[in-house]
Amino acid sequence: MNTINETNFQFPNLKSVYKGKVREVYNINDELLVMIATDRLSAFDVILPKQIPFKGQILNQIATKMMDETVDIVPNWLIATPDENVAIGHLCKPFKVEMVIRGYLSGHAAREYKLGKRVLCGVEMPEGLKENDKFPIPMITPSTKADNGDHDEDISREDILTKGIVSEEDYLVLEDYTRKLFQRGTEIAAKRGLILVDTKYEFGKTNDGKIVLIDEIHTPDSSRYFYADGYQERQNNNEAQKQLSKEFVRQWLIENGFQGKEGQQIPEMNDEKITEISNRYIELFEQITGEKFVKATTDDVLARIEKNVMDFLSK
Repeated sequence: MNTINETNFQFPNLKSVYKGKVREVYNINDELLVMIATDRLSAFDVILPKQIPFKGQILNQIATKMMDETVDIVPNWLIATPDENVAIGHLCKPFKVEMVIRGYLSGHAAREYKLGKRVLCGVEMPEGLKENDKFPIPMITPSTKADNGDHDEDISREDILTKGIVSEEDYLVLEDYTRKLFQRGTEIAAKRGLILVDTKYEFGKTNDGKIVLIDEIHTPDSSRYFYADGYQERQNNNEAQKQLSKEFVRQWLIENGFQGKEGQQIPEMNDEKITEISNRYIELFEQITGEKFVKATTDDVLARIEKNVMDFLSK
């Protein structure tokens, strides 16, 4: 399968290129950003050695749809999606924090809770919870935005303000937007028979100082979903929840002795495992959006992307 591992385009008026774990971002004339979703797969802040067919397309199309469905409550950076793997939007200066919001005791929060911790990012977690129980109210647990593939670190609201990472005025906006987006995401998920468990949002400032939502939103890479049907029954029986998220990749890695720690080896991903992961991402797309997934042509995926972006930029 012709997947996208990396790109090296030379678009007109190109100022710089930033390559993240999954997305590659081209700065056009300090005005536009061309964001290309590759098929790279990352977990525990490590890029895995093999790509997943259609993963970039899936993430890009979910994020685009969710931005369209939330733009009435929170402004975002998006202008157009000229290709299945591409989003083009306003140049923004990103805030160096990720706004993580959790409605349930799952994932990282559950792992910390099992270690006996009852405070996460300066926020208290109630006693007496078991994994995947719902919090009384969603809790915001920010993390610092790591550069160059380093691990993101938990950080409290107080530390963000004390260290001057974000001004108090701006941080209040980020908190407000985060809660509004999570509420809307929860409502969208409920219509699809899903529970939005937790997610993360990233924000930036446009050249004219406007705070907007950037990057992805409500994708299986940035969010965790449960199936609503049977959720309570599974909790009552102390059973694992049926999940829609990248957590299945993390669990497979953990079972094979990898959590991104020094000295650990990434397990071998054979063709069968890659196909399984690709099919799970397609399932995620169809459940989250309620739409049938249509695979983009991959005969020469880089040529396709380049043509579509060039056509847009020439207009």
